[in-house]
Amino acid sequence: MATGIVGSNLLTKDQAAKSFAAMIARFMPMGDAPLFAMTSMLRTETAVQFQHGFFSKSMIFPSVVLSAQAAIADNILSVTSTANIIPGMLLRPDGAATEVMLVLGVLGTTQIQVQRGVGNIAPAIIPISTLCIQIGNASEEASLRPLAVSISTVLQTNLTQIFRNTWAVSGTAAETKMIAGEGNTAESKMDCAALHSADMEKGVIWGQKFLGMKNNQLFHTMDGIISIVGSLAPSNITTLGATTTFTQLETAIDPVFNVRTDQMIGNERIMFVGGFARRVLNNIFRLNSAYFVQNGQTSYGLQFDTAKLTRGVIRIVEHPLLNAYGSTSSFAKMGIVVDLASFNLAYLGNRKTKALDIMGEDGIDAVGGTLTTEMTCLIKNPQAFAILYNFTAAAVG
Repeated sequence: MATGIVGSNLLTKDQAAKSFAAMIARFMPMGDAPLFAMTSMLRTETAVQFQHGFFSKSMIFPSVVLSAQAAIADNILSVTSTANIIPGMLLRPDGAATEVMLVLGVLGTTQIQVQRGVGNIAPAIIPISTLCIQIGNASEEASLRPLAVSISTVLQTNLTQIFRNTWAVSGTAAETKMIAGEGNTAESKMDCAALHSADMEKGVIWGQKFLGMKNNQLFHTMDGIISIVGSLAPSNITTLGATTTFTQLETAIDPVFNVRTDQMIGNERIMFVGGFARRVLNNIFRLNSAYFVQNGQTSYGLQFDTAKLTRGVIRIVEHPLLNAYGSTSSFAKMGIVVDLASFNLAYLGNRKTKALDIMGEDGIDAVGGTLTTEMTCLIKNPQAFAILYNFTAAAVG
């Protein structure tokens, strides 16, 4: 019981109106837009124009690759590129030759001068194409300050996309009492909400950036996950063979664990899959496991929703939209690995999902409304995403 004026602090958790994404998560948790629904629990951004972007940096790990063999006495090394190399760095060949070299000078875009054998390993012949990795830097006493090094900033951009869906029923249908349900109006509104969220989900997955004209007005669409990963992390896209072993699956997913966006949690990703792909995954895990049936057991079978790989964890979620076009379509056979920590949406200004009611507009004897959302998809760590195509059959290995 509460006395006095009722304030917003007295509202129960589910009384106050929620964002459209939160409403989808609440009322359609098993619907066609699970990723969009999850954004209600993620941080969102506000775009100030239809072209929205952010600046990103990737940590550099300096190294050189020899373009010619280095003899024991050579202190001028020919390399494919001297990018990110400065005097004072320590280099170590990758492989059997473990000597340490001190960079004394950068002589051009393809040559460096080094001091060999800086350590307890004597100089040795270094073969052509050897990768030499920077293992730190060292300065002498009373040294001059080294050259400054900064990490280049890269602008990543995407375009907003305007999603619109309308619900409408005739005045007669709106007033007709139904023997079941909440009436034609409520049904039409629910259908509109489901279609609106599904359309945005499709854009998030399959969208491609485009800027043009339509009806003499500016028209723009956004890049989705597949397009962004394809352009910024193409090596994370894998087309599987006729059969897939556990080892091959782990190899395809492994690159997403090379980077970690959220230092507060372990390396964990969500993998949205079609029904056919989920069946193949289940069989991969089953074929590569040992199991037995106990006496008195009343249920049978294995259903895996988590895969603990060597370097991280994959949560498997079957996505309804990947099943929408048939159980054997290419969509049903694919998997989309998502890093929620680096995924979010940016809404243009105040154009987060809004409803505009139309009551007999233009003299039409009908009631209805339109849902409008203008947003774009942001992926700030595309290397943590992966796309797997062609799940076909499982194999042992």
